[in-house]
Amino acid sequence: MSDFILANATLVLPREVMRGALHVVDGQIARIEPGQGVPAGAVDCEGDLVMPGLIELHTDNLERHIEPRPKVNWPHSAAIIAHDAELASVGITTVFDALRVGSIGASSTNRTDYNEYARALASEILAMRDADGLRISHYLHLRAEACSETLIEELAKFGPEDRVGIVSLMDHTPGSRQFRDLEKLRDYVCGKHGLSEADFEDHVASQIALRERLGARHMEAAVAAAGRFGAVLASHDDTTADQVAQSAMQGVQFAEFPTTREAAQACRDQGIAVMMGAPNLIRGGSHSGNVAAHELAEADLLDIVSSDYVPSALLSSALLLGDLWDDLARGVACVTSAPADAVGLSDRGRLELGKRADLIRVRRLNGSGALRGTWVKGVRVG
Repeated sequence: MSDFILANATLVLPREVMRGALHVVDGQIARIEPGQGVPAGAVDCEGDLVMPGLIELHTDNLERHIEPRPKVNWPHSAAIIAHDAELASVGITTVFDALRVGSIGASSTNRTDYNEYARALASEILAMRDADGLRISHYLHLRAEACSETLIEELAKFGPEDRVGIVSLMDHTPGSRQFRDLEKLRDYVCGKHGLSEADFEDHVASQIALRERLGARHMEAAVAAAGRFGAVLASHDDTTADQVAQSAMQGVQFAEFPTTREAAQACRDQGIAVMMGAPNLIRGGSHSGNVAAHELAEADLLDIVSSDYVPSALLSSALLLGDLWDDLARGVACVTSAPADAVGLSDRGRLELGKRADLIRVRRLNGSGALRGTWVKGVRVG
């Protein structure tokens, strides 16, 4: 651990922004003081923003590194290292790597590459972490897919020792939730997997049949598994108030990507935090035709932001929300303290005394943010 001072910085504190200096000792925030002075030996931040490291609860980025092109399998160790380095380079200091659990048997004629992979990949991530081979803090996020054949068996391969921090309840039944619009689903599935029209129709029919046959049992198993792991439970793509009420009964703590304003409002009424995707916010709308994140932000119905499939979008979204709300501290909270609170990480996510020195230094450039440093527990990693 190195002790250092980031001075003459624009510090993004939990409820305000202040010019000052931040002292790090033994990997923790030891002192915060106002002023523009630069003590001897301190780093002069020249007014740059200094804020907590970003906390990512849901990212598909690792899967992109493992399969950089369709049907191209990349060595896992190299993919994990590249994923970890990419996140550090964009200011993410804690990540919950999202891994799908729930596969479709190899005998299925209409499968879309839903083969089992989570247990083996999780073991590789954890082994690399234990060997001190990763720059940032990694936890697991198991995406429990109702429309599958093997969910219960795959969940049984994980335990409390596996750093599973989140279990999300995924239901991708065609015609509901994220893909209520079957045309949007057709564009997505056929574009990604190259299905013919007949293959697509078979895929839809088989997914609906799986949900009818196994969905309820799978959701019960996923809820039970979250309790066994000591993980937080998340819902996914809630669309109606009734679905949100069911999520609340299951013990869901935060909702990933509600698809309608109705669902987001119901989450707020039920005390469930609302998470939206940074790409949705930055692009100005959902690629699936669902509610726009900026609409929820303007209605005070947005609590947490996830980078989803574009890691660099997380920092950009915090700055965008800060501008939208005219409150930078509030915007930054959506990618730092709010996700930390959602998963019970009380040691990070805020510039406060005694917290982990997971920090980033950012310079504003034409509305965007250029990262100028990333520290994890006081060690510079980017």
